Amino acid sequence: MRTITIEKEVFKFDELSDEAKDNVRTWLSDWGDWSCSYDDFVRMGEILGIEIDTRPVKLMGGGYRGKPKIYWSGFYQQSDYLTFEGRYRYAKGAVKAMKAETNDPELIRIAEALQAAQRPYFYRLEAIMSTRRDYMIVEVEDREDNYREIPDKDVEEAMRDFAHWMFKQLRNEYEYRNSDEYISETCEANEYEFDEKGRFVK
Repeated sequence: MRTITIEKEVFKFDELSDEAKDNVRTWLSDWGDWSCSYDDFVRMGEILGIEIDTRPVKLMGGGYRGKPKIYWSGFYQQSDYLTFEGRYRYAKGAVKAMKAETNDPELIRIAEALQAAQRPYFYRLEAIMSTRRDYMIVEVEDREDNYREIPDKDVEEAMRDFAHWMFKQLRNEYEYRNSDEYISETCEANEYEFDEKGRFVK
């Protein structure tokens, strides 16, 4: 028996062909972690009065954590969507709190729209969001009228606008993560190297 050493060329991301770079993007996207985006969604939702439901997810080290019930598919097909499950209640001072938290005009507009929608009902409206396949169902109720369902379109539209805002944030994050600049920095920071086809070399 004898042992031989096989030399193999390895490349940094910036040295790869365009086709090989696409393979690296695919590899990295499989390891995507959206928890930071979800944390931001939960925080902004709380300011608006939206409590996003969670489901238990088992951790590798044991124990569980709550993962927001946000369901989506993206990003460049007609069937793309984002839905979430949870409950909305009026949040006093939401407009002021949102302006203090962010200068995002869409979130501020949603906060103002919810305040305007609540005013005629003396701030009693609540909404329940549920998901059926890829469609979000929004049921609006009057808390002081035995939770009678009412056909209020303004609150429903605001919930859908918030879902659309979340989808746009995910799409922007996806585009950034797939940029050459981000991938190059990630590979350099982790000292990743690849073969000529863009396959990770251990």
